[in-house]
Amino acid sequence: MIKVTFYQRPDNTTMRCIFEGHAGYDDSGEDIVCSAVSILYINTVNSIEKLTGDPYRLDAEDSKNRYDFSFTEEPTNAARLLMDSLLLGLTTISDQYGSEYLKITLKEVQ
Repeated sequence: MIKVTFYQRPDNTTMRCIFEGHAGYDDSGEDIVCSAVSILYINTVNSIEKLTGDPYRLDAEDSKNRYDFSFTEEPTNAARLLMDSLLLGLTTISDQYGSEYLKITLKEVQ
């Protein structure tokens, strides 16, 4: 199962998100859930970097399938929209394929 945790302020601004695990929907290389999640995540990070310029930190542990993204400053409206889009896309995948493959958790931070 892929576990994604979004750390959001009370105004729903996502400040950090952590991805962990593998979906297990199918064999490695054939897992469409894992592929979909990866594409959304990579596209979001690339879009934030190329389209907004917002500063962020990314810690990746490929061997553990763990990726930790966080803004290092207040995100712009464009970056906030991209993070909202990521959450929407992931929620759609979880709704379609089931929370046994993708679990999304929202945690409030200050």
